[in-house]
Amino acid sequence: MAFSTTPTPKPQRGRPRDPERGRRILEAAQRHFNEHGLERANVDAIAAEAGVSKMTVYNNFGSKEALFQAVVRDRTAPVVAGVPGAVALDPAQPEQALLAIGARFLALARGDDALGALRSVYGVAGAQPDICRAFYKDGPERVNGELAAYLRRAHSAGTLKVRNPLQAADLFLSMFMGSGHIRGLLKLEMPESAENRALLREAVRVFMAAYGA
Repeated sequence: MAFSTTPTPKPQRGRPRDPERGRRILEAAQRHFNEHGLERANVDAIAAEAGVSKMTVYNNFGSKEALFQAVVRDRTAPVVAGVPGAVALDPAQPEQALLAIGARFLALARGDDALGALRSVYGVAGAQPDICRAFYKDGPERVNGELAAYLRRAHSAGTLKVRNPLQAADLFLSMFMGSGHIRGLLKLEMPESAENRALLREAVRVFMAAYGA
């Protein structure tokens, strides 16, 4: 009698991960972290609100800190994805490109997702360096890098004179992080759309005056 030498697969523990269930956990966690912060947020309460067990939360995310990081990443992703990439912009038309980048960045950076992520990360600054480092890398550093890549292309095309693209990108984006941004972080009255448009036009004018060919 012959026996098969193929090893029998070991049964997997637990059920396969469900994207919808993961989304419910992230949404519940976001509300709890916003209200209580990382330290005081309770995984049992998050699990109950999401309609899952505490063990399911840990099976999906590993720890409360990892869940917090997943929430921050989830809220940061739309901001990064919403900023036009370097390849999609015409290096021969830097003023139009900067208007497009600035308008999208301004709208997204002042949205609830980005502001909520910043408030959450500021609350754990110093205590959770890995989370802060991951947020910076996935968000501000990536957006700055995308803009710097476009500025290099415009410099090569002769439409801008940019010796240090990363520094120039940082300066441009920083012009949108003033009083209106601070008001958003503090949950105060946000700037009117006319104020945002005026800021955008002035930021592009100043940048082109400094770096225009």
